[in-house]
Amino acid sequence: MARTPLLQLNDISLTFGGDPIFHDLSLIVQPGDRVALVGRNGSGKSTLMKVMAGLVQADEGNVTLTPGSSVGYMEQDPTMEGFTTLGDFAVSGLDASELYKVERAGEGLKFDPSRPVDTASGGERRRAALAKLMAEAPDLMLLDEPTNHLDIEAIGWLEQELKSTRSGYVLISHDRAFLRELSRATLWIDRGMTRRQEKGFEHFEAWRDKVWDEEDMQRHKLNRLIKAEARWAVEGISARRKRNQGRVRALQALRAERASQITRQGTAAMALDAGPKSGKKVIESEAIAKAYEEKVILHDFSIKIQRGDRVGFVGPNGVGKTTLLKMLMKEVEPDSGRVSHGTNLLSAMFDQAREGLDPNMTLWDSLTGDKDMRVSGQADQIMVRGTPKHVVGYLKEFLFDERQARAPVRSLSGGEKARLLLAKLMARESNLLVLDEPTNDLDIETLDLMQEVLDDYDGTVLLVSHDRDFLDRVATTTIAMEGDGRAVAYAGGWSDYRAQRAQTTQEAEKPERASKSKDKPKAKAGAAKSGLSFTEKHKLDTLPDEIARLEAEIAKLEHLMADPELFTREPVKFKKASEALATRQEALMAAEEEWLMLAEKAEG
Repeated sequence: MARTPLLQLNDISLTFGGDPIFHDLSLIVQPGDRVALVGRNGSGKSTLMKVMAGLVQADEGNVTLTPGSSVGYMEQDPTMEGFTTLGDFAVSGLDASELYKVERAGEGLKFDPSRPVDTASGGERRRAALAKLMAEAPDLMLLDEPTNHLDIEAIGWLEQELKSTRSGYVLISHDRAFLRELSRATLWIDRGMTRRQEKGFEHFEAWRDKVWDEEDMQRHKLNRLIKAEARWAVEGISARRKRNQGRVRALQALRAERASQITRQGTAAMALDAGPKSGKKVIESEAIAKAYEEKVILHDFSIKIQRGDRVGFVGPNGVGKTTLLKMLMKEVEPDSGRVSHGTNLLSAMFDQAREGLDPNMTLWDSLTGDKDMRVSGQADQIMVRGTPKHVVGYLKEFLFDERQARAPVRSLSGGEKARLLLAKLMARESNLLVLDEPTNDLDIETLDLMQEVLDDYDGTVLLVSHDRDFLDRVATTTIAMEGDGRAVAYAGGWSDYRAQRAQTTQEAEKPERASKSKDKPKAKAGAAKSGLSFTEKHKLDTLPDEIARLEAEIAKLEHLMADPELFTREPVKFKKASEALATRQEALMAAEEEWLMLAEKAEG
């Protein structure tokens, strides 16, 4: 027996500013549906959600909600006029017996209900709105980028809540791991057309590529048919003018069909130039520590970052990831310990606060006003990796149209602001990239391209992110900030870190170094009585962790290069892996020699 739809859209058409967003769109959401809503930035995902929520009125068609059913919508920028605190907003409309649900959601999502609305950040407002929606538990939840501004712990909490809820939901998110875990069906908006597949997001890319391949084949067949008909028209129309007017009209119809086809939006023309090579050592920290009043941010953290490393930083919001990043970049002084940089560093920064963008400047002025990009005497030219380019031409490479060039930055969506910041970043030569939450608001295709660009980048990358999938794709080392000043380096990305941490306790995570020297414990115990300096003592204690990390990275690279087809299939990747393997083998040998030297010195 067929189920009664929860929500139904019939023949929806909508136009904004003369441009059609949807035409004759129809779709059904069933009770308990778990749907990923995907599409490029600007394709109309948020608009469609607002139509489903009844917040935007379609030009044509109708939206039908089953009587007695409820819909809840969490927008990207919630308005809270009339409320004093975030807690006042979150509990509004709830029965007294349901208030505990807001408190529970607030703990999971980490928002402070006493925070005044007037001083709350956009992220805090979003968390309060999400807590309210989770407490209300409507029959259908419409969630527009719910993971933005959440740390990994909060994302995990939300994931578990959505897995256990009886409500149906439609999700917009750039977080692949989140969509894979939660979706059972996929709605895909592509050039005004909405398609549905009764499979979760993990099957989306194969489906998308199949649709596009079929589309390309049909376009190729149409072009061949038009060419053949056009040849007939030139060669035979004069002899058969009266009898073949129908065929001429058919040719005109074919040309009209081709003209009406909407071409797919390309991907941003991202590229990075590593410029001159940095030294082999990029950054080294020795026993650095930092505290603000009574809050310990970091305690005795040491690491060596070498050329070509991709280092991810993970941990809850507020734990100190950005502070550690700034200490490593020498923007913030540690309370103790020291940070040293290698030679010839050229750094470029992507900041999560988008501070590199003035909201009142136009996109044009944002590029030409940058002293690092300005071309002397050329008001319409900017310097892109050493080559002059026209401002509008470069903006088009990042999917902005000519009309947007003179628009203010504040008019851009979150994804467009991220693309503009990437355009500024990628115009410069660099050999050290510092990326603080670069994945927020970017669509999946742009994330794919960014990952490919970083794979091909010859420099070093420091990456703060809550996107687990992106960390797995990019990071070769993960620094987990686990609270109370504790930061630990693990080999690999997010999944590698979680697997290593789950296998053993803190002490058991230490490498099996006993095989190298059965006297190692004696060396450590005797260090206090030896002539070792404080730095040498600390080095003796931390080198085993560094050796373990290098060994794990070497094993990972050796596994990659064991693929006999790699050299033929991806020669650039093979070359980079070979160079990285040689670098880490050298570093491992040096670390082992240093440990043995210090151990002998400790023994006296």
